Amino acid sequence: MKAAYFSETWITRSDELIDVDLCIYGATAAGCISACTAVELGASVVVLHPGRIIGGMTTGGLGNTDVGNPAILGGLARSFYQRMAAHYSARYESYRPGMAFLFEPSVAKKTLQAMISEHNVDIRRGEFLDRVVLRSRSGGSRIAELRTIGGLRVRAGSYVDATYEGDLLAAAEVSYTVGRESTCTYGESMNGFQVKENHQFARPVDPYRTPGVPESGLLPGLEHARHYSSRDLDSIQGTADQRVQAYNFRVCMELDSHNQKSFERPAGYDPAHYELCARWLHSFPKDALHDPHAHNRPFKIDRIGPTKSDTNNWGAFSSDFIGGNYDWPTADYARREELFQAHVRYQQGYYYFMTSDPRVPAHLREEYSRWGLAADEFVETDNWPHQLYIREGRRLVSDYVICEHDCTGERTCSDPIALAAYAMDSHNTQRIILDGVVKNEGNVEARLPGPYGIPYRATIPSHGECSNLIVPVAVSASHIAFGSVRMEPVFMMLAEAATVAALMSAESSETLQAVDYDRLSPELAKRGLVLDTNIPNAGTGHITAEEIFNDSL
Repeated sequence: MKAAYFSETWITRSDELIDVDLCIYGATAAGCISACTAVELGASVVVLHPGRIIGGMTTGGLGNTDVGNPAILGGLARSFYQRMAAHYSARYESYRPGMAFLFEPSVAKKTLQAMISEHNVDIRRGEFLDRVVLRSRSGGSRIAELRTIGGLRVRAGSYVDATYEGDLLAAAEVSYTVGRESTCTYGESMNGFQVKENHQFARPVDPYRTPGVPESGLLPGLEHARHYSSRDLDSIQGTADQRVQAYNFRVCMELDSHNQKSFERPAGYDPAHYELCARWLHSFPKDALHDPHAHNRPFKIDRIGPTKSDTNNWGAFSSDFIGGNYDWPTADYARREELFQAHVRYQQGYYYFMTSDPRVPAHLREEYSRWGLAADEFVETDNWPHQLYIREGRRLVSDYVICEHDCTGERTCSDPIALAAYAMDSHNTQRIILDGVVKNEGNVEARLPGPYGIPYRATIPSHGECSNLIVPVAVSASHIAFGSVRMEPVFMMLAEAATVAALMSAESSETLQAVDYDRLSPELAKRGLVLDTNIPNAGTGHITAEEIFNDSL
């Protein structure tokens, strides 16, 4: 079967009514951790998954895990990565603890599935949210029932939205936002429109079909690009819009020819769609791209084993489908499937272009051609990832909005339920024409001084809004702060904490907004979640505390 986001054939028609303590929407890694937590706490739980394969990006190709500082890890997230460490320590004599964060998608899937099976979690696949029934009550509304498009109904004491898109929070009519705030909204410096140097066309590239002739029209992929002059930038920098950072697939590539599927010409391939890339590559002086450490090389291959990679976007033109995702956060399922397949065509076409097109410098074609898709990964979806990397969708707007000041340590919250430590990282959001040449816009990379706390208030709707819904993934954060929060280990830890809070709320018949943090935090500490930012090895790189998993080996 080909990779897909949605198909009518996945839906099972049902008139079943499920009554549980906790209903989780989305079997991302966060959703799975939430379910395991609920079972450990003695609650009844069901997970409704709008898809076929569990795990989200953790099983969807993001094997080069961004952590920032492994010492922040606690609870079941730590247990998951300890299991990864144990697997690879048994497999490789030269194992290092940091390899727990460098793993194959198939191993992550087996590990997460084992945790789900051990906890006997009920996961219903192919269950797409239709709507929720809201009931008014003192202090706000409450989800009384969730209904899927197949007819399944779920009544629960509490609900968890574990989707990347925030679909359940939108159905519950709570406040949310999409896109980038201005720098003025929260007094930030890195939000909104940003033209930066990284992942940029560092040399002039002509945007017109016939170079130098604006009347010929813009190249494919630039049809909607706006024109600016450098004198406009001061007034434009930091302004708001509804654009979201680019998506791509984190593809598992393979060097071993015995376990390799070559990059084939995809249906509908049009080489003209990659003319911008060709011009960019030819803008460099001869031999400039031979340097394997050059920042503008058109691919980023991170080894996750002796012959496999987690392959990501890199440079001015790469696997990010810039501008192809604007509709995604609020689109219906059919439209998302169209966008999903457009991303597949773009990225498969890009790999085919890089390995076959004579416009690509020969040494790059040869280097790219050494790689292919790993034949033993994503076997259910023709070796292509099942999950599109939704770097941001909707974001909750609650009584506490995490912003740049939290990430930099200028502000600290009083109710942390997990820590984050990765840089503020936004991929480009659009391409523009600046002084007659192509530029990327939206990339921001800002290292942090150390870990920071993510407040409980950022995971629950504001007072007066839905009182039995908690949101550990599409949390309340500004665009640029979400660029730091949006790491899979952080989502897992937030999901565990959210589940504890949700069940505590239901047990005491109080709203989630009324949960007493002084009661909640000791329960989180019992589960091993780290709440104190004064931890060792508070570095800002990918992996700075390799001894963190020694106790698991």
